[in-house]
Amino acid sequence: MSHTSDRAGTVVLASGNAGKLKELSRILAPLGLELRSQGEFDVPDVAETGLSFVENAILKARAAAAHTGLPAIADDSGLEVDALRGAPGIYSARYASSDGKGEGEGDAANNRKLLAALDGLPREQRRARFQCVLVYLRHAGDPTPVIAQGSWEGYVLEAPRGEQGFGYDPLFYVPEHDCSAAELERELKNRISHRARACARLAEALQSGG
Repeated sequence: MSHTSDRAGTVVLASGNAGKLKELSRILAPLGLELRSQGEFDVPDVAETGLSFVENAILKARAAAAHTGLPAIADDSGLEVDALRGAPGIYSARYASSDGKGEGEGDAANNRKLLAALDGLPREQRRARFQCVLVYLRHAGDPTPVIAQGSWEGYVLEAPRGEQGFGYDPLFYVPEHDCSAAELERELKNRISHRARACARLAEALQSGG
């Protein structure tokens, strides 16, 4: 891929997710930053071997920055359930296949496993939250990355509800709106979600000179 000759203000997003690129681009545009997908630079995927959202986000951002020579942003996110001691956590995307029992993979399999793990528990014991951590690295060797975190509190439902969203959204009950995340209008979800909150905090940190 060709790299532009004048890349001032260009930041690489350590993801090929078009939705993330659009959301973050909108938030960072007022700061004079142009966000571009790592796919434009043929950045290879990196193994997410960290033991926390922060570690995994730093791994991804550092790899993208090293490959492109540009500042980089990466995120890591997932669902934490109190009754499961924070699981599925960093393994949220591969929860159903993370134990080697061959329960399948993908959103449907993950949701089935989560419901089975919480079977019979009353609502007060089904408290959960979505977490999102965003990391900004000025360069690959940046020793002080800017880290922003956003949380979204709720409960795990006993059955899926709604057709919007993805992942665990149909099982995530949002108390203040009395519905699942998959029943929220997209624009509303994009204003109140864990990623939206992390994005806003990252923009504040960068605006203040972070």
